[in-house]
Amino acid sequence: MEIARELVNVLENKKGEDILLLDLREIAPFTDFFILCSGTSDRMLQALADAAVEWMREHYHYKGRLEGEGVDGWILVDFGDVILHIFAPEKRSYYNLEELWSAGKVLVHLQ
Repeated sequence: MEIARELVNVLENKKGEDILLLDLREIAPFTDFFILCSGTSDRMLQALADAAVEWMREHYHYKGRLEGEGVDGWILVDFGDVILHIFAPEKRSYYNLEELWSAGKVLVHLQ
């Protein structure tokens, strides 16, 4: 859980918006935590993903597996126990992962 909370701080410091940390340990066999975050532009989405990957590499020697690009409006970074979703606001609203995973426990919600 410490890594997930530290990643939330990294995203907040990079001006990520509407950051949500969900505990999925009781309901998902493939990961422990989801972090959802929004950004205001394609470049910002990519910058948030790059910052998270770089921070995890520097501090924990983890390589994140990236799916998507900023221009897609949704970047997923899989760190194993933590999966990071970075969205453009319209994509986040459309896919509504908060509702899909509403059985998860909200640990942090920064708006």
